[in-house]
Amino acid sequence: MSLLRRSGEVRTLPGQAGLRPQYGLVALGLLGLGWGLSQLPPVQGLLLLLGVGLGFTLFHARFGFSSAFRQLLSVGQGRALQAHMLLLAVTASLFALLFALGQGLGGQPLAGYLAPIGPGLLIGAFLFGIGMQLAGGCASGTLYATGSGSLVGFIALVSFIAGSVIGAWNWEFWAMGPGATGSLPPISLAEHLGLGGALALTLALVGGLALLAEWVIRRRQPPPLKAPEGAVGWARVLRGSWPLWVAALVLALLNAAVLYVSGRPWGVTAGLTLWGSQAVEALGLAEPAFWTYWNGQSPLALTPLGHPTTLTNLGILLGAFLSASLAGLFGKNPRLGGRVVLAAVVGGLLMGYGARLSYGCNIGAYIGGVASFSLHGWVWLGMALLGTGVGLWLRPWFGLANPKPTDAVC
Repeated sequence: MSLLRRSGEVRTLPGQAGLRPQYGLVALGLLGLGWGLSQLPPVQGLLLLLGVGLGFTLFHARFGFSSAFRQLLSVGQGRALQAHMLLLAVTASLFALLFALGQGLGGQPLAGYLAPIGPGLLIGAFLFGIGMQLAGGCASGTLYATGSGSLVGFIALVSFIAGSVIGAWNWEFWAMGPGATGSLPPISLAEHLGLGGALALTLALVGGLALLAEWVIRRRQPPPLKAPEGAVGWARVLRGSWPLWVAALVLALLNAAVLYVSGRPWGVTAGLTLWGSQAVEALGLAEPAFWTYWNGQSPLALTPLGHPTTLTNLGILLGAFLSASLAGLFGKNPRLGGRVVLAAVVGGLLMGYGARLSYGCNIGAYIGGVASFSLHGWVWLGMALLGTGVGLWLRPWFGLANPKPTDAVC
């Protein structure tokens, strides 16, 4: 079938001919966004809008972390990993500028993500790497997949929340108890090298990894990346597929904006742990206030819409909902087999538990940690790659295919 090239028309895919925007859903999403903004103070409303931008960008570029790691290790396709390096380079540069300014919106202090390096980080990131290969998505991936109407994404997200609650319940063991044996305190490159030195080293490292990925690509000659189809011309902004490098730049700018507005970088897992802990307490299943993680505070005492990560998470869900509806792709689900559902459940649990142990997920620990010049972000990346290798080995057991050298990869 020929592809339509005129501006505003949609490239058709097998089984998706004639897709048109789902205007009723778009209207519903815009009404929901308008209502949310009307109920929130300006700063919280701005965070919700930034989350919408994050979700919109993630969906349009299908910007993933699990797929990038899977492509690199299975067939040597490193283009998506190079997009990660661009994202890290720009985010770290913007963070350095903001940290140098010393204050954010309204004069509030700014703080990056720093975390200890110990067994919890190592094991948690490793488990997360396994989990995201089984679930088919990372923390941000499960959010935007759920927002776009994916049943697998929803199952993985619910399981992720459950796993993060278990991690919060068990957090004392890994953060303060026997599981923390031998842990090193947080190591900030900025404290040891200054902001300029930390930024220079970070840029050198991401540049080196980008070159290494290029060497792998040329040596293994992997199949090309297959971009998702969609509108072309100016309509591509709202309904088409975005190049990975464009998404990397937009995500970096939005992450820096979140830091400036909220005082902390973009994160995901803390909000999911809050949702799950509130549900557990509301249902009378446990008293999270007695868990070390919550430090004597009842999760129900916290207002969800006053929590920055909750606001950006909700924004991601809404942004993906709007973008999928505009593309006519909301709720387009294949038939699910039992093993795929089981993989989503197991993968989500591993990601949630692993993220809680390792002080964050692919967003907070990996992107946020590296861009905050914390050594733990690099350690998280290495352990997640090792976990990805195990996850690739496990995927066929759940009926999930790995990329092949003869197949184009998405």
